[in-house]
Amino acid sequence: MTPSADPIEAVSQRLERFTSAQADAVAGMGAEAAGLVADAVACLQGGKRLRARFCITGWQSVAEHSARGTTPDDSVVTAASALEIFQAAALVHDDLIDNSDTRRGRPSAHRRLEAAHRAAGWAGDAEAFGRAASVLLGDLLVAWSDDLLEEGLRDATYAADARTAYGVMRRDVTVGQFLDIAEEAAYLTADDAEQAARALRIASLKSARYSVQQPLLIGAALAGATPAQHDALSAFGHPIGLAFQLRDDVLGVFGDEAVTGKPSGDDLREGKRTLLIAYAREALPSGPRRVLDELLGDPALDAGQIASLQQTIIDTGALARVESHIAEYSLEADRALRGAPLGSSAVGRLRDLALAATKRAA
Repeated sequence: MTPSADPIEAVSQRLERFTSAQADAVAGMGAEAAGLVADAVACLQGGKRLRARFCITGWQSVAEHSARGTTPDDSVVTAASALEIFQAAALVHDDLIDNSDTRRGRPSAHRRLEAAHRAAGWAGDAEAFGRAASVLLGDLLVAWSDDLLEEGLRDATYAADARTAYGVMRRDVTVGQFLDIAEEAAYLTADDAEQAARALRIASLKSARYSVQQPLLIGAALAGATPAQHDALSAFGHPIGLAFQLRDDVLGVFGDEAVTGKPSGDDLREGKRTLLIAYAREALPSGPRRVLDELLGDPALDAGQIASLQQTIIDTGALARVESHIAEYSLEADRALRGAPLGSSAVGRLRDLALAATKRAA
């Protein structure tokens, strides 16, 4: 197959070739195994390919500066594709952890698997099957991401540095996800004055490093980044990653379901202890704070209760403070690119990506 001139189309083509090979590999294992692979492939459909875009642009930033052009080689296209598979795995597990019914406007993986169990007329508890099967579905996708990454690094000159960056990413996002669910209970014993800092720590580990910083550094590593180039991209990637997660937190409370594909106020029903909540709690007297704590995390919150919590977040100034942070982090990231030893057109693409990540509606 002739590679596409569009790097993201090249990622899609690489994913198609890889998943086709995976389907062939289980062809003799029965209909159930084929169905699991089909579900895994379905998890790779849609999305913004954000991590792949940052990975490829990290590569371009270094390659262009050394006059090697901006057309990514197979190693970085394959690494970017592996990142998209890992992201799909993370979303499967995240939806299970959060008990989310939808993803991108469609049933989440565990709900699809539950429905398939019922449709097939199988024995046992369909909901329990869906949850158990989605754990294994996510695990399969993690294994695929490793396999595809290793394919891409097989002949790469700078494989060791890229592999190290990928490992750091996997560790950080796993710890961050654990801290995210732990905070829903741990906030009760944590000092109120520390909760904003704790929320930012989760945002850094769960999203900032994983969604932006490490993908950039993986791509840059594959292009042979110098320490100065590595540091510039790192200094750009982390604040943009924080701004990206804070925007996600805002959308999780105030987003339009028709645009986000998730019910409005979903983070409130799930009890997410985000920076929005930390700032709202800081501004509330003890009585209203107790009411907020009692409502937060109730999956049965109705539209009126969601609207009341949303208004509380606005009235306390929490939303305005978070929006201010998003703007500040965006400026910090932009400053990191000024005078950096990176390709000029790639820097322009980094700025475009930063804007897309922080000004989005979904």
